[in-house]
Amino acid sequence: MEKLIDLISEQVSAAFEAAGYDPALGRVSVSARPDLCEYQCNGAMPAAKQYHKAPIVIAEDVVARLRKNPAFLTVEAVKPGFINLRLAPETVSDYVNQMASAEKFGLQEEAEKKTVVIDYGGANVAKPLHVGHIRPAIIGEAVKRIERYFGNRVIGDVHLGDWGLQMGLIIEGIRAKNPDLPYFDPDHQGEYPAEPPFTISELEQIYPAASARSKEDPEFSARAHEATLKLQQGDPGYMAIWRHVMNVSVADLKKNYGNLNVEFDLWKGESDAEPYIADMVRYLKDGGYAVESQGALVVEVQEPEDKKEVPPCIILKSDGATLYATTDLATLVQREQDYHPDKVLYVVDKRQALHFEQVFRTAKKSKIIRPETKLQFLGFGTMNGKDGKPFKTRDGGVMRLEYLISEITDTVKARILENNIISGDAVDEIAGIIAVAALKYGDLSNLATKDYAFDMDRFSAFEGNTGPYILYTIVRIKSILSKYAEQTGMSADGLSILPPETALEKDLMLQISRFQDNLALAYRDTQPNVVCAYIYELSGAVNRFYHDTRILSEADPAKQAGYIALIHLACRVLETCIDLLGFSAPEKM
Repeated sequence: MEKLIDLISEQVSAAFEAAGYDPALGRVSVSARPDLCEYQCNGAMPAAKQYHKAPIVIAEDVVARLRKNPAFLTVEAVKPGFINLRLAPETVSDYVNQMASAEKFGLQEEAEKKTVVIDYGGANVAKPLHVGHIRPAIIGEAVKRIERYFGNRVIGDVHLGDWGLQMGLIIEGIRAKNPDLPYFDPDHQGEYPAEPPFTISELEQIYPAASARSKEDPEFSARAHEATLKLQQGDPGYMAIWRHVMNVSVADLKKNYGNLNVEFDLWKGESDAEPYIADMVRYLKDGGYAVESQGALVVEVQEPEDKKEVPPCIILKSDGATLYATTDLATLVQREQDYHPDKVLYVVDKRQALHFEQVFRTAKKSKIIRPETKLQFLGFGTMNGKDGKPFKTRDGGVMRLEYLISEITDTVKARILENNIISGDAVDEIAGIIAVAALKYGDLSNLATKDYAFDMDRFSAFEGNTGPYILYTIVRIKSILSKYAEQTGMSADGLSILPPETALEKDLMLQISRFQDNLALAYRDTQPNVVCAYIYELSGAVNRFYHDTRILSEADPAKQAGYIALIHLACRVLETCIDLLGFSAPEKM
């Protein structure tokens, strides 16, 4: 189904051509002055030089051809050469009725479906999720859902930090507490215990204690490095501990990510790249891509056109140790072999931009990936407090994600109880749904690459540009639909939207009609905030129409049915959009 704006542009382009001008000049845009017109074409201005005529003369020539077109209510030429357009009521209602019956509201999916891998978690095992994990999880989940909506095969990978020195520190931390465990006995025979020797709470204490000790105790630090090496060499006891750590951590991570409605298709980590590293390093050496520099193995990625220095990508340190670049490149090898992706998208802190520039250049230069494979870095900004500094707890620490969710849920619950919105057993469940919407919308409504201030009071408000306001609009529509069904015994399904009779009714239809335009923009530019801006505008149009229109008390059954069909479509569009953003609406609120 074509976009409404494209259909309008086709009509205006045909008028340009009929008047003797280039039809390409007939491109139409949404008016920035809705008080003057709904759509606007500025093609007469650039045409003036081409045809040596005043732009107003060209505009009037085109308008003369458009005035007889039934698709338009009014067509005006305005100095110096603008063409202002208002659509006929039937044009708008016909279009939204087509949307209502079309799959995905007529959205045009990708003609050639792509395979996309999204790397958007980045959590570390044995550590609790904290506020720093919110943005990659929320943004990545929304991007994944939008990509899928356009028909692509999308694989979301959490890409856990589960290898390297942190594991050696954990192993030595466990040994310090329980040196007699069989994992540390070189003469142990048979199977290791099936149950882990720690709980998730104990594990989350072991790592920070071991990390702190390593900074003060050189001997402990040396043992941790040795344990890391032995683990990476496949020591059976250490591998058994690693599996315990993974099982306990991943179960806890799945629970906490689940509280945010975030799901991953793959729970792979840095450890999964390990089997690919040796062959990759050999390939880079044999192909002449990697060279020795001061004892380290590096790939030069500086290009002649670079205005700033881009340092070499280090593959192996002088002692043979691997780095993040090594595992990231090996992970690309694995992804290429397993999925042959058309695009790999990384949702990572924007401060990692140089690292990924080095990795991407190395992957392209060495042909680790196909030339046509797109590597994209979506660097997100920082979530700050009201003071503009990185968000912290009251005592200055890094807040755990579960505590933040709990705090915003309590804030929402207090608002619900204060306003007597809901009572009884449903309060806790509904407060949880609204809290997730408040948190996610508060984040996603900002451009991903920008820093933003986390304001719990503002994000949880039921008015303004917030998640709860969007949910409130949806629930209000559902309430009207429910009452209509009770009054008439009819559902909204199958009802037709009538041509609008008021400006607010028409505005609501026009807002609905722009669903595909905004989704396409969000998809093209990887910007979920575009969807947020769209549903905020659509919610505003719904509420203005509701306040101006007597829907349930309308005496004319046909007109009332048209109103119901219109708000039902608005509700479906809103619910589709919030699902793409990763949250849902309660039935009551």
